[in-house]
Amino acid sequence: MEKKIIMSLVTIVAALMLSACTGNTNKKESQQEMQTNEMAEKDMEGMDHSEMNPSSNELPEGLKEAENPKFGVGTKAIIHADHMKGMDGAEATIVGAYDTIVYTISYAPTNGGNRVTNHKWVIQEEIEGAGSEPFEPGTQVIINANHMEGMEGVTAKIDSAEETTVYVVDYTSTNGEKIKNHKWLTESELSSP
Repeated sequence: MEKKIIMSLVTIVAALMLSACTGNTNKKESQQEMQTNEMAEKDMEGMDHSEMNPSSNELPEGLKEAENPKFGVGTKAIIHADHMKGMDGAEATIVGAYDTIVYTISYAPTNGGNRVTNHKWVIQEEIEGAGSEPFEPGTQVIINANHMEGMEGVTAKIDSAEETTVYVVDYTSTNGEKIKNHKWLTESELSSP
């Protein structure tokens, strides 16, 4: 009988310890999930590209000027994109217009930051070993661009591809910041003032 009582007590104690551990694990998992969600939200906020390098004057080799762009160099346009904070609705001056293939990409930055998904935009001439044919979605490529910190040299996955005219613009953001040589905006992200 004494053996049964001891076994019962051991079983109850073990069950209590397991449930306590499970409770802590669930609490830890909830905290980790909250942190992951906060990081994901921060990353989405990061899609304002606060780490972006918008003012580079360098253009990739082989980039061809557009022959008949909808928005000519020196003209004004309204931006309908939110690549950076204060961009959407800002008036831009067109600095350059180029015919190319434009991509959205996903990649893990070389600086160890959070994974970036559907980054807009990288162009054909910024992809290592690119020829004239577009890359198919899902293709792994190496990026030769430094639009954002940790981007240059990464292996990225092509999310989408489109042949279009891309633009380099100067603009004053809706929060007053002057941005020069922002790369890239597509024709569909601009309208006449």
